[in-house]
Amino acid sequence: MNFTGKDIISIKDFSKKEINYIIEYATKMVPYAKGEKYKDILKGKVLSSLFFEPSTRTRLSFESSMNRLGGKVIGFSDPSGTSQKKGESLADTIRMADSYSDIIVIRHPQEGAARLAGEFAEAPVLNAGDGAGRHPTQCLLDLFTIHTEKKKIEKNNIVLLGDLKYGRTVHSLAYALALYGANLTFVSPASLRMPKEVINECTEMGVEPTQTSNLEKAVKDADVLYATRIQKERFPDAEEYNRVVGSYIINNNLLENAKKDLIIMHPLPRVTEIDPEVDKTPHALYFKQAFNGVPIRMALLSLVSGGTL
Repeated sequence: MNFTGKDIISIKDFSKKEINYIIEYATKMVPYAKGEKYKDILKGKVLSSLFFEPSTRTRLSFESSMNRLGGKVIGFSDPSGTSQKKGESLADTIRMADSYSDIIVIRHPQEGAARLAGEFAEAPVLNAGDGAGRHPTQCLLDLFTIHTEKKKIEKNNIVLLGDLKYGRTVHSLAYALALYGANLTFVSPASLRMPKEVINECTEMGVEPTQTSNLEKAVKDADVLYATRIQKERFPDAEEYNRVVGSYIINNNLLENAKKDLIIMHPLPRVTEIDPEVDKTPHALYFKQAFNGVPIRMALLSLVSGGTL
């Protein structure tokens, strides 16, 4: 399966067969991600890391992935130190990065920015999150985590919790889980429900999501509980944020009636939605999930550059 030169903009750009191939390839990358093995298949390659929004896990895991495979990284994590402050257009910034590197990773606050970047760059562009839009590499690492822990993705009862309106991670993930035929339950405050277009996409693929505000009921039958924070930076109105922050808290009391093999995932950072006491339980998978960003992104960087193990 040939991914050489392919942009990674949306999970919708991939077939189920292609996703399975990426997951299989990422599995082979795990010992390289841990530093137990080494192969410089990206030696001589340069990655432009363009982060117009704050990031910890996504940015560092991309940089770690490139370094683990022998490549180099240039770029920025704060656009205030770039020519954007002088009025340079995004298109011109992308053109410059394209002339300096072999792969471009971009995170941007505006939805659609990554696809625009792909139009102006000859090098493959990987979307590291565009506003409240899509986050395909996060989606792939989430699918990889579920597949690794549950041995399958299809037919699991999966609860998506929290900010489903502005959360780009759950927008991509809901689509992908529906593609696999998982059973979906969306739990959120009424004002933060999953957008209708995402629900319609799931329905068109034969999955009818359940929508509720009752977490206690939803968690009883869940195989996977995927929590998200209430994203303050996405709210146009501070009053709206203050009304919903802290709506749900996952703690040990909540988990008393959960399945013993329930796994709890979170794209991180968390704020108050998961009590630290949960970290010590076998349910907590969010830190392992964060590590899984490295083998997945190593696999993607390798595939789009034409390198293979």
